[in-house]
Amino acid sequence: MKLSTKGRYAVTAMMHLAIHDRHGPVTLAEISQCQGISLSYLEQLFAKLRKHGLVEGVRGPGGGYRLARMPDQVTVANIITAVDERLDATRCCGDENCQGGRRCLTHQLWTDLSRQIFTFLEGITLAQFVERPAIGDTVHRHHTRRRDRIQPIQFPAMV
Repeated sequence: MKLSTKGRYAVTAMMHLAIHDRHGPVTLAEISQCQGISLSYLEQLFAKLRKHGLVEGVRGPGGGYRLARMPDQVTVANIITAVDERLDATRCCGDENCQGGRRCLTHQLWTDLSRQIFTFLEGITLAQFVERPAIGDTVHRHHTRRRDRIQPIQFPAMV
C-alpha cells in the first residue's frame, strides 16, 4: 500500500494551516512556496478540503484559508478521506475479486492492515501532531532559513 502525493500534500498543507492558525488566514501561494507544492495542485486539494468542511476561505485583504474546525477536531484520516485517498492494502480495492474473481488467501490480512492504518491515522489530530517536538524544531528551522534569505536593507552612513 502506498499513500499518494495527494494525501501527503493535503496533510502537509493542513499542518501548515494548523501551525499558523493563530496568525490568521494563510494564502495558497504561501503554502506553495513554503512546502514546495504547486499552486494549481493546492487549489484542487483545497476545493475538496473545503467541500468536506475542513477549511474555509477568507476574502479580502489579508485573506486566504484557515481551518474550519479546531485543530483537535481534525484527524489525519479526515484529511486523507476528504481528498479521495483510499487507505487500502488489498490488491482488489476491497472488492474480494483478487484471485480470478474470487477472494484471495490473504485478503483478510490486508483488510485488517488497512483497518489498522485507518484507526492509527484517525487517532492523530492536527493539534496533537503540531505539539510534537520534532514539528517545533522543523518550524523553527524553516523560519530561521526564511529570515536568513531576507537581507536587511543597508543605508549609506550619513556624514
